Amino acid sequence: MGARAATALTIRSFEPADAPAVSALMGMPGVFEGTLQMPDIPVASRIEHLQRHDPLACRLVACAGDELAGMAGLHPVHPALRRAHVRALGITIAPAFQGQGIGRQLIERLLSWADNWAGVLRVELNVHADNERAIALYRSLDFVEEGRHTGYVLRNGAYVDALSMARLHPRPPVLAAAPG
Repeated sequence: MGARAATALTIRSFEPADAPAVSALMGMPGVFEGTLQMPDIPVASRIEHLQRHDPLACRLVACAGDELAGMAGLHPVHPALRRAHVRALGITIAPAFQGQGIGRQLIERLLSWADNWAGVLRVELNVHADNERAIALYRSLDFVEEGRHTGYVLRNGAYVDALSMARLHPRPPVLAAAPG
């Protein structure tokens, strides 16, 4: 557990002004290895992409004081109308803040958005098969393993498998009964 556990945490919507800090986070040692990001990429290389607003996505940041502790988002997976009910989960937590429950808080907030406001039926993710802590977190939030991708990503000179996991809405919306 990091030394910053006592700092008050604020979870809020990602704003375009957060892009430089989020880009720096995505390139940090201890973070990029668990993603598809590359090491030694200029912070500026991701800023334009991060600053774009997608009205079908939900992106959140977790801040401890003035420090960015993490970022998570739910993003449309495909523009096809037949996949409009699906979002992909992405999350990054700064090394100093890992293991403090910030990832859980971010994901729970995203799942609330998905379940109660966005009409999302399915949330998908890919996780490195050796990331036991993340897999345990996802399972505790009702994600289930749907498949294994052999040699999914090159990490530090070795190919690593990934698991596909998904969570279906626990109580899909229904039409409310008409009064009377």
